[in-house]
Amino acid sequence: MGTRNVKDGLNLSLQIDKDCHQHGAVTEEIDGLIKVYKDEHVERPKIVPCVTSDLPHELGVTSRDVVIDKFTNIWARFYVSIKCHGKLPLLVYFHGGGFCVGSAAWSCYHDFLARLAAETSSIIMSVNYRLAPESPLPAAYDDGIKALMWLKQQALSVGADNWWTSQCNFSNIFLAGDSAGANIAYNIITRPGSFNAGQAAAAMKPLSLRGIVLIQPFFGGEARTNSEKYLVQSPRSALSLAASDTYWRLALPCGSNRDHPWCNPLAKGLDVELEDLLRFPIMVCISEMDILKDRSLEFVASLDRAGKMVEHVVHKGVGHAFQILSKSQLSRTRTLEMMSQIKDFISGI
Repeated sequence: MGTRNVKDGLNLSLQIDKDCHQHGAVTEEIDGLIKVYKDEHVERPKIVPCVTSDLPHELGVTSRDVVIDKFTNIWARFYVSIKCHGKLPLLVYFHGGGFCVGSAAWSCYHDFLARLAAETSSIIMSVNYRLAPESPLPAAYDDGIKALMWLKQQALSVGADNWWTSQCNFSNIFLAGDSAGANIAYNIITRPGSFNAGQAAAAMKPLSLRGIVLIQPFFGGEARTNSEKYLVQSPRSALSLAASDTYWRLALPCGSNRDHPWCNPLAKGLDVELEDLLRFPIMVCISEMDILKDRSLEFVASLDRAGKMVEHVVHKGVGHAFQILSKSQLSRTRTLEMMSQIKDFISGI
């Protein structure tokens, strides 16, 4: 046993030396998730397996992958509930991962979104967007808008991909996402020329946005909140303060800090240009044990003071990304609660 450990340690040391020699020193790293070298080479260990679109028949959901833009490799995985008749609402969903990791093909997202489609009797379009640092922001936002423009073309194309468009109610669309994906959904809405302006909304017809679902939205700021400073996280937590800072350094434009409006929408208060924002109802899902809890509560309070249609739920006893990464019984219970709450939000509009 001792000999094998020494050999394993030697092999690891040799591999580290080889990597440093080949790519230079490591400049940024989140253990087990991403490593960025001085020469800008990026490594992402396969910590979560990627899976095909296959699903068990008894779930009552069919899934397929569709290419949106072959030049930038933007694609989406669709989930269509087949237990319901008539037109179904469409959730355009963006996965999390600090803008730097994650995939619509990750097994945890595949499982969660398939079950969410079944629970909410909806169609879900899970968008696979470009990642930082190779493609820093606003690349992910651009990809989200491109996905919406692609949707518009599908709505206007008679018979296009009939396997899902025939069931889709293009006038009943919701944007959704968790963590960085929630940030993407929010920033798509607030970008100039997006859904919030009347002329832009008209240009997007026949698409009609009805609401937004933000799950543990990934925002930040230079000033720390109490939950960021004092909330004790387990070693297996999905998001630490150090990891959050690293994600933002990799994702934001060069020279920006965490008070950039893409990171901190409240840095200068709610922008007056957002008066048209959230004519659509917004739902914010917050985790009690998430370091982002206080920042999310401040975000909700700010929207509420501005007279926006916002509601929030706090999931007790669970942390960031519990719905996709935790297998505990409590997390499973809270995930079912979340799905039911999202269903009520969608059907109540």
